Amino acid sequence: MTIRFLALDSRHAAAYREGAADANGQSPERHVAHASGLPCRHCLAMIGEGEAYLVLAHRPFPAPQPYAEIGPIFLHAEACPAGGGDDRIPAFLDSPRYIVRGYGADDRIVYGTGGIVETSEIPAHAGRMLANPLVAYAHVRSASNNCFHCRIERA
Repeated sequence: MTIRFLALDSRHAAAYREGAADANGQSPERHVAHASGLPCRHCLAMIGEGEAYLVLAHRPFPAPQPYAEIGPIFLHAEACPAGGGDDRIPAFLDSPRYIVRGYGADDRIVYGTGGIVETSEIPAHAGRMLANPLVAYAHVRSASNNCFHCRIERA
């Protein structure tokens, strides 16, 4: 199964940069990074020390429902190119492991698909998961904080 990693949609990133309300109805907060290591969900690269960034509550689902988790994400405050689109592990996934969880076409968790996966194994694991016709897409989330990082779909 061929997969592709997908970043936060460019239209959403632009709207947040223009001050659109986040999933909690708040304006994104603007900060300057004191060190490198904050993962931008749009370019799928790290925000560097001294760079301006936004932190906001994001719901990576089309509508509220019981499985539509909301959590904090970071974005470069200035426009950056969209990352992902292919099967390469995004560079910003630099922790040893992540949660990878499958969701159905109804945007609800497909039970039995979630697990903590070694970073190098994410493409193979996601490929096996997406071979299941009940799984429409997967999320990569922090294994320690459950924050949304990116989406994986069939290529």
